[in-house]
Amino acid sequence: MTFTSLARAKEIGANSYLLETPDCRIVLDAGVHPKEEGLDSLPHFQTIPSDSVDAIMLTHSHLDHAGALPVLMREQPSASVYMTRPAGALTSALLHNSINVMESKRTELGITEYPLYGHRELDRLEKRWQFQSYEKTFTLTENTSATFYDAGHILGSMGVKIQSPDHTLFYTGDIQFEDQRLIQGARFPTEGIDTLVIETTRGATPRKPDYTREQEEAAFCEALMAPIERGGSALVPVFAMGKTQEVLKMIHDFKKDGRIPEQTPVYIGGLSTKMTGIFDEYADYENRIDPGFEICEEMKILSSSKKRKRAPITYRPGAIFALSSGMMTEKTVSNVFAQSFLQNPKNGLVFVGYADPASPAGHIRSSNQGDVIQLDPLKEPLVLNSSVDIFDFSGHATRDAILEYILDVKPKRAILVHGDETASEWFREQLHTACPSMEVITPTPRQPYSL
Repeated sequence: MTFTSLARAKEIGANSYLLETPDCRIVLDAGVHPKEEGLDSLPHFQTIPSDSVDAIMLTHSHLDHAGALPVLMREQPSASVYMTRPAGALTSALLHNSINVMESKRTELGITEYPLYGHRELDRLEKRWQFQSYEKTFTLTENTSATFYDAGHILGSMGVKIQSPDHTLFYTGDIQFEDQRLIQGARFPTEGIDTLVIETTRGATPRKPDYTREQEEAAFCEALMAPIERGGSALVPVFAMGKTQEVLKMIHDFKKDGRIPEQTPVYIGGLSTKMTGIFDEYADYENRIDPGFEICEEMKILSSSKKRKRAPITYRPGAIFALSSGMMTEKTVSNVFAQSFLQNPKNGLVFVGYADPASPAGHIRSSNQGDVIQLDPLKEPLVLNSSVDIFDFSGHATRDAILEYILDVKPKRAILVHGDETASEWFREQLHTACPSMEVITPTPRQPYSL
């Protein structure tokens, strides 16, 4: 068995990996890089000969794992494509939205290769998708099989075990071992794994030693209510898929136990509405907590898209606005809305997950009240007068939980991916001390590693 990283660099983004068994060539994920545009955002697919791949495995629907899937499928027309059924629904919605975004960037930024694929092509390619359930082994070729395991990260996310006669590899994708509000924690195998390919996202970031989910949720609830009680509103920048739905379920539960008044309006918009509808379609999916709970039905969410496509969300006091994107990227709903929100001292910004330090959200998080903020380089800077609170509801497992899992598995070899070099180095040092006989690899892109 041979493993090759197709990622652009040793960092998060354009996640894609080539696995070759004696009789099968498999690509694990096909993402785009969030900081690059056009062809530079794609993995190194040119490493793979055209129409030579037998199978493509999609662990989940986030763009850094799924955004380049149509490009890979075009170049590998004979490959079967495998994912879970809810991942298929979410991926379809996200990729169709990405086409619209790419078309806008072609016009606004002059990126001539955009869009990288079109709506009709995507519709045709989706017919090749095959859906598999958790913990049910299926055959890829005569001597190679695969099994999905619940990764706990978002709805339908999975890790995949690839078995050939002489080697077993497990690729985790993105992991969350802890239960969230909607999605159960990961249920991963620990026996019989020779090579473990594992994410290291939070390797450079320790969690607060006194952290508990219950206390974090209580403080989050207080941060939502504080601006409302002083006559303003709360803005929660969230990713449309996964984080939005988790935040909405927390708010719903806060209303049910009386910590937030039942009549407090909650607004979402655009892509978040579509994604929340898909989550509701899979309310009874096997890794859901509180099965049967439908967000839109139970919460009476207010959304601009129900009235008119792309209608702007209008500010009102006494409300909670859970708007994408989580990093407040230019021209997204949260960024546009914040233009008239940040300067009001009655309002409060409440962050619930990671934000790239270079993003508008990252700039706000590192600033103080009274600082000048540039939300969009094409618009006037603003004074940050609203309050800012930051909470840890990451969809990624803590570094300690991931390290514990690696040590439980005790593979012959650990391949560290999906993290920057400082994150990977923390794991390398810990594993060297705890298990010096284990081979630890931080793969160089396009370099094959014999397993």
